[in-house]
This record gives sequence, structure tokens and C-alpha cells, in this order.
Amino acid sequence: MVRTFEQRRIGQTDLAVSTLGLGGASLAGIFSAVPAEQARATVTCALDSGITYLDTAPQYGLGRSEHLVGDVLRPRRNQVVLSTKVGRLLTPVSPERQDKGNWVDPLPFDQLYDYSYSGIMRSYDDSLQRLGLNSVDILYVHDIGTATHGVQANKLYWQQLAGGGYRALRELRDSGTIGAIGLGVNEWEVLMDASALGDWDVFLLAGRYTLLEQTALAPFMATCAQRGASVVVGGPFNSGILVGGATFNYAKAPEAVVARVKAIEAVCQAFHVPLPAAALQFPLTHPVVCNVLPGPRSPAELEGILAWWDTEIPPELWTTLAAKGLLAPGTPIPGGSV
Repeated sequence: MVRTFEQRRIGQTDLAVSTLGLGGASLAGIFSAVPAEQARATVTCALDSGITYLDTAPQYGLGRSEHLVGDVLRPRRNQVVLSTKVGRLLTPVSPERQDKGNWVDPLPFDQLYDYSYSGIMRSYDDSLQRLGLNSVDILYVHDIGTATHGVQANKLYWQQLAGGGYRALRELRDSGTIGAIGLGVNEWEVLMDASALGDWDVFLLAGRYTLLEQTALAPFMATCAQRGASVVVGGPFNSGILVGGATFNYAKAPEAVVARVKAIEAVCQAFHVPLPAAALQFPLTHPVVCNVLPGPRSPAELEGILAWWDTEIPPELWTTLAAKGLLAPGTPIPGGSV
């Protein structure tokens, strides 16, 4: 069924995206395998459902995600806003020597971090090759920050970005080659550093503005509002804890997190709303959020997400969560803020 999703503008650009998107990480087989035909069918299902924003990255399956997404998009490129990422170059390696990480069946490459001018330009060109397309719409700087690199290594990578990588992105955007630039990370603090470096259109932030956690609310999202930048919310289910799983931030959830989830779920049950439906729809109550980006692994999982998306949520659910102290002060909700 084709839905009519609300379209929200990316920053101050000419790009607009559906409020629900499709993330391409899970399709590449993280933790467990995803057959190629199943992955392609999931992308097709998303497009057929009216989703107009897809995100991928060289890291996802070490090139596999970009190949799979490109296979589906080539005849349908004009239907979608597409983002990929820069900061990692893929180098060929024999499979027996490969560092596969959490990818079950990646392509035979290792990844080399490079946030320099030449590294950004090469990463962009390489992504076009893997996608089999002549353009993407958004480029994100991927996983720069201490969470990925540690303090000392990140200083070097930040110097690369500040010394030339940002200039490469600006040249690509200012020439009209791409439509928007941003960062895609899991820690909001690095995005504040990026805001001091220059002007960005959109930030893909995973896990830090969700029904469970609103740590990015201030000063980060307040700064986005002041500067006219948009936020794409990745990881709306916080690694699975908000869809009945036991993991939070890709590890076993602490007891305090489990207890908070149970308290949120009790409110949802009182209003006969599935917890995942509330988790999926919550981020869009903030005006700077333009898109929520889950990562289904199959058409069946996507259909489940669409059912949660279609669930009607009474405004009283949000106000009850606020009254119980389960949303951070200042969180925008229908009718006002906490």
C-alpha cells in the first residue's frame, strides 16, 4: 500500500524527505545474515510504500549495502533522496585476513579511516561506483568522534576534517554536485564541535534522541533550531530495547535502563499503544527532526514498522509520560513542551 508521508525539508536546502526512512545497515547482514534478494525486496517494499529517503554507507557490509541499494534504485532514482557516508575507504583484502567486525558476509574489503580532502573525494567517487549511480543527495561524515576512535586518534582525524575534509564537502555542495552535507554519528557532543567548524545542513544522530533518551535535547538540538539545521534520528529503538529486546547501545541493557523502559511501556499499555509505535513516532514531535530511520531486515519487518507508524497515538500519552518524569524537561510534545 502506498502511503502519503509528510515531507520535511532538509535544513535550508531544496531537499525534502518522507518522515519515515529506510536505514541500510541491517540489510547488509550485521550480527546475522540477510540474503541479497531479501535485502533488495526490502528496499523495493520501502519505495512501493511511499518512503522517499534511504541511507547507506561504505561501512555497511563493507560495500555490500551500497551494492544492494544501488541495484534497486538504478531504475527508480528519481523517487528517492539518497544519502551515503564518507570517512572510510575500502581496500581489498583476502577473506581469510579480513577484519569482518560484526558483518556476517561482507564483501572482501578492510576499512581505512580517512577524513582528509582527498579521502572525502575518493570516498564519494567510490560510493558512486558501488551504487552504480551518478549522484547521491546527502553526504555524511561517518563516525568521527571519540566513541569510535578514542581521544588521541580522533584528534588526528579531526585535524584531517578541519584541514581539508570539510572544504571537500563544501565544494561538492556549493557546486551542486550534492544537495546537503552533515555528520552521521552516535554521540551528539561531536556535532557541537562540528557546528563550530562550519555550516551543515543535517545531522544523522543515532540513539541519543529517542523515547528512552533525550540527552541530545540541549544544547545540541537547540543549536540546530537556531542555525536552521535538520536532524535525522537513527536507532529509534535504542538497539532493540524498545522493541522487546535486551540490548541498549549494542550491549546488554543495564537494570536502570530496563526499569525505565518498563515504566514507559506501562504508560503505553494504559493508552493501548504498542511501545514500538510510540518509540517510532516520538522523535518527530521535535521540530528540527525531519526523519526517523529504522533498519528493517525484511519486507515483513518493514510491514511491522509501517503498522506501528499507522498507530494513532493520543496526545495524552505524551503528557502522561511528561507528568511521570519519563521525558526530559524541555522535550517538545503536542500542545507544548515538558
